Amino acid sequence: MITVALADDEPLFTAGLAMILDAQPDMGVLWQAIDGADALRQHRREVPDVLLCDIQMPGMDGLAATEALVAGGTSTRIIILTTFEDDDSVLTAIERGAAGFLLKNTPPDELLAAIRTVHDGNAVISPGPTRRLFATYRTVAGVNGTHQVTMSEARRAATLTPREREVLALVAHGLSNQEICDRLWLSMPTVKTHIGNLIAKTGARDRVQLVLFALRAGIAALG
Repeated sequence: MITVALADDEPLFTAGLAMILDAQPDMGVLWQAIDGADALRQHRREVPDVLLCDIQMPGMDGLAATEALVAGGTSTRIIILTTFEDDDSVLTAIERGAAGFLLKNTPPDELLAAIRTVHDGNAVISPGPTRRLFATYRTVAGVNGTHQVTMSEARRAATLTPREREVLALVAHGLSNQEICDRLWLSMPTVKTHIGNLIAKTGARDRVQLVLFALRAGIAALG
């Protein structure tokens, strides 16, 4: 059973989402919180497998809650929910440990699949806004000098083989493992091996962190 927690200041949204989740044979809603501070309090009592957290809440928002939970060493996998496709705060949340983000209008079947994916240790990102968000990330980095590649990241990037860089670029463009297989004419075990090697070599926590690494290191540029 996958235990799921919800943090959102819109009770009708969380109530409807809870009904969908509780109707699944492999999921159950552990608790519902009205803001980030409430989520931290309830997390101290019961630790869910997955937390769906709205990024924009009064008081402590989803960004602050994510940072606090990750800093505290939580085992909970956090999916950020957002209404806006160009919410720059999503990028910060991902950098600080969120397992990904989804738009709040994501179809129920895709949301359920995303929860299962994250529970299995992978990451999820809404493909539509991904390109715009990470393009913004690169633009901002170029303007104000933030998020520039460090010497450590440069050294890690230098250890990647040409094939690994090719796979990483496709990951950064939002391709799934199957799509990478089809694009590069590789078997699924080979692609999974490359992904595993990339995570090990770059020090990334998951697929989303790989995307950020690719952008910082100049291995991928999305527009």
